[in-house]
Amino acid sequence: MTLFTELQRLLGAAQVQDSAQAEALLRDRHGRFVGRVAAAVHPRDTAEVAAVVRLCGRHAAPIVVQGGNTGLMGAATPDASGRAVLLLLDRLNRVRQIDTDNDTLTVEAGCILQQVQEAARAAGRLFPLSLGAEGSCTLGGNLGTNAGGVAVLRYGNARELTLGLEVVTADGQIWDGLRGLRKDNTGYDLRDLFIGSEGTLGIITAATLKLFPLPAAQCTAFLAFASLAQAVAFLSQARQGFGAGLTAFELLSVDCLRLLREQFPASPLPFPDLEQPWYALLELSDHQDEAHARALFERVLGDALESGLLVDARIAESLAQNEALWRLREAMSDAQKRAGQNMKHDIAVPVSRLVEFVERTDALLQRHFPGVRNYTFGHLGDGNLHYNVAHAPGRSVAEHMADYAALSQLVHDSAHAHGGSISAEHGIGQRKRELLARYKSPVELDLMRRIKQALDPRGLLNPGKVLPEASA
Repeated sequence: MTLFTELQRLLGAAQVQDSAQAEALLRDRHGRFVGRVAAAVHPRDTAEVAAVVRLCGRHAAPIVVQGGNTGLMGAATPDASGRAVLLLLDRLNRVRQIDTDNDTLTVEAGCILQQVQEAARAAGRLFPLSLGAEGSCTLGGNLGTNAGGVAVLRYGNARELTLGLEVVTADGQIWDGLRGLRKDNTGYDLRDLFIGSEGTLGIITAATLKLFPLPAAQCTAFLAFASLAQAVAFLSQARQGFGAGLTAFELLSVDCLRLLREQFPASPLPFPDLEQPWYALLELSDHQDEAHARALFERVLGDALESGLLVDARIAESLAQNEALWRLREAMSDAQKRAGQNMKHDIAVPVSRLVEFVERTDALLQRHFPGVRNYTFGHLGDGNLHYNVAHAPGRSVAEHMADYAALSQLVHDSAHAHGGSISAEHGIGQRKRELLARYKSPVELDLMRRIKQALDPRGLLNPGKVLPEASA
């Protein structure tokens, strides 16, 4: 009996597709990677996931796990060999438990992130992980890449929001680590090992998540700065003034706003004249009341304006204005897509070195690739910038992308030299896999390979992702 027919017998014929039937699932979001599979399967629960893993083990078939297929590094796309089984978690989409006394929510990995947020809100709580793709990305994918998003400044990455996991191991066992404990000092932290491993160490099937009180009020403003150094200095002052209430601080260069105006001319900008080089979207969450939030917001912004640290501010006066400001930030991905392909760099450096990194890297790019345009935006509060580079005027996108390797190496080398990382929240997948050998020490890579060998000795879980080939 073939693997395909055994999978049909195990799950039912309707839950098993061949490569042609699953064609839409076999390319990544940007179409950079396209694969083939022996089968694509849709198990209904954790027990069926484990049974699929054991069956694949008997056939020595690789397993690639996929959630919403919104990742940017090709981690959820199989290779072109046609040997792999694509394991989809879309049917594992149940909310298992909400515990408002313990402030925890246990959900399955196939839940859409927005569904998780809504389940928390229905219980009078907040689950703060928030991404542009939250209407289609799944919790399993968020955990697999240790997703960040706009609220990391206040609440942390996915890892910080997770208390426990349920995981199917490479040999088809089920580890039930769904403990809603904030203190559990009983040995190695397996939870943190699986989060961020992009399906290479185990298959996350459920998680117990932290919940938080819903804010009583939120204030949002769009800010203008005369320099990036001013924006960084204001961030430090805002941390002091707002404390834990500072939820988000999203940076956008003036070129980002020009791109938004060009691609979405019907959407008004808070500062139509675009006279300053840097802008930021600021959000305060307050647990007292609207009046308290507004008074605190206006005091901190007023002090910054009076001292010259802030050039100007537009405070949202209604929910509609608040949503309009956030739509500007969230529209950056679509604006870039409409304008044509560019080189995307998801980097992080310490906030204290951001100004130095941007100024030096901008100058290096102009020296080696004259005329390129920078669309620099992202989560200034945690040092994560989307440092994206578009083609120079008069040069085609194809000509620009031909310089991809050299230009991206310049950016990554600069981030590394400034104490940073070449991947802040998008993961490694297959796109950045071979870059790790340049930026990780031999000791780090050896430890990572030893962990992979210990947990997946046959190398069947998401092969060809994250870990670069070992040198001979």
